[in-house]
Amino acid sequence: MSRAFDKFARGIGIAFLLAAAPAQSIAAAKEAPSVETSANSLKPGQFVWQPERAKEGPVEIMISLGQQRAYVFRSGTLIGVSTISSGKPGHDSPVGLFPILQKKKDHRSNKYNNAPMPYMQRLNWYGVALHGGAIPGYPASHGCIRLPMKFAQHLFQATQIGSRVFIADEVPSSPKAALAMVRGARAPATASADAGTP
Repeated sequence: MSRAFDKFARGIGIAFLLAAAPAQSIAAAKEAPSVETSANSLKPGQFVWQPERAKEGPVEIMISLGQQRAYVFRSGTLIGVSTISSGKPGHDSPVGLFPILQKKKDHRSNKYNNAPMPYMQRLNWYGVALHGGAIPGYPASHGCIRLPMKFAQHLFQATQIGSRVFIADEVPSSPKAALAMVRGARAPATASADAGTP
């Protein structure tokens, strides 16, 4: 009798788990923030990454220094929004349109005490790059655009040499406005020195 009861109890337990699983995943999906609406609600170090929204096509990035945010588009569709930390006063991040010139997963600063710059994507030859690092909630770098580490990794995998990055002081009114800013930027910024600013 006890063996039959054990089988019955196990069967009920498994059925309960299977029945509960879809409800949990639906609830989890409802809690996930929308990439479209998350830009203003992210706290320092937070990001939303939804590459499934556009699986192919060119990647374009808009960096808002005024908002301390990065917007990532693929084929014109927003796939990611992240908090950033740009250059502090006296080491301001440059504004303009930059192509990604070089990518290096494990890079170290040539200028600042060999500081780590993981998932480095060079924007000019003067030492400005996108890379993973601390995001305190305000501009704190030596000119680079710091990204949350996991976001930097995702972005590193999504971009190619030549992907467009537009850095602006303005705060876009919406993700569509951010995309329009990237696409409206014409002349690539000039370059020439050595990347090494964390």
